[in-house]
Amino acid sequence: MSVFEQAFILTGPTACGKSALALDLAERIGGEIVAIDSMTVYRGMDIGTAKPSAADRARVPHHLIDVLDPWESLTVASWLERAEVACADITARGKRPIFVGGTPFYLKALLHGLFPGPPADEELRRTLEAEAARDGNPALHARLAAVDAKTAARLHPNDVRRVVRALEVHALTGKPISSWQQTWDTPAFTEEPHAAPPPARIPTVKLDIPRETLYDRINQRVTVMLEAGWLDEVRRLCELPHPLSREARQALGYRELLEYLASGGDWNETVDLIRTHTRQFAKRQLTWFRGMSACVAVPADAPDLADRVLKAWGANMMSP
Repeated sequence: MSVFEQAFILTGPTACGKSALALDLAERIGGEIVAIDSMTVYRGMDIGTAKPSAADRARVPHHLIDVLDPWESLTVASWLERAEVACADITARGKRPIFVGGTPFYLKALLHGLFPGPPADEELRRTLEAEAARDGNPALHARLAAVDAKTAARLHPNDVRRVVRALEVHALTGKPISSWQQTWDTPAFTEEPHAAPPPARIPTVKLDIPRETLYDRINQRVTVMLEAGWLDEVRRLCELPHPLSREARQALGYRELLEYLASGGDWNETVDLIRTHTRQFAKRQLTWFRGMSACVAVPADAPDLADRVLKAWGANMMSP
């Protein structure tokens, strides 16, 4: 019996209302929330990741939040292993795991398992990293764009680790890394040497929301986060005993605020850039989610939203 057999998934783009809805759903079916989020795993990155508040976490237990220091890294394979442990713990106590979030590769690994990519070639990696140091990150990113435009479009030039890995996969297999992950019904690509089999089929609901409404919510949420002290949070992160990991530095908004603190610039332009990049990320999420044929779409503005999600899960009559 898979540890995921009692689980449900609630997904959708950033700012579509997943977190608040998940609290209601968890209380109704005796559930606990497991975050599908690559950034709420980091301690101290609270405001900009829209991490559940202490009150929300007291109301419903949350898992895979605040499990790493922001100078650490987490692979998709490691996240999936942690998700299995969390599910086993939740179900052992007679509760139901509810996965909530929208990090695409974590979600894909949860739904379809992992496919092992070629093992790392340390000599090739050192050569590529030296090239980035010599010619600059944008030059290495441009080299990736020439062989894998799709992957280059979703990676920031300063995300050197992932740019190097994408170039490495292309060099070792003759195929771009994006070609391994073109559809949702294939396993997620991982650097781990052993593939993880697909878990049990997990009932999944994705919240649909009109794009303009979503963009308005994103713009408003950025304002609320900044008013809540987001810039001061980033200042505190800069004072930690170790520098932030590459993954943590690439978090939406944090990257722009880190650059603002380091080099100054126009504050209003920085805020506009955060909004723009967040909307672009949401657009990419929407593109991913369109390929999730096995998922049930529910309008995020439905008046009976919780009931409709429970019905889609087949959980409307369930109790722990």
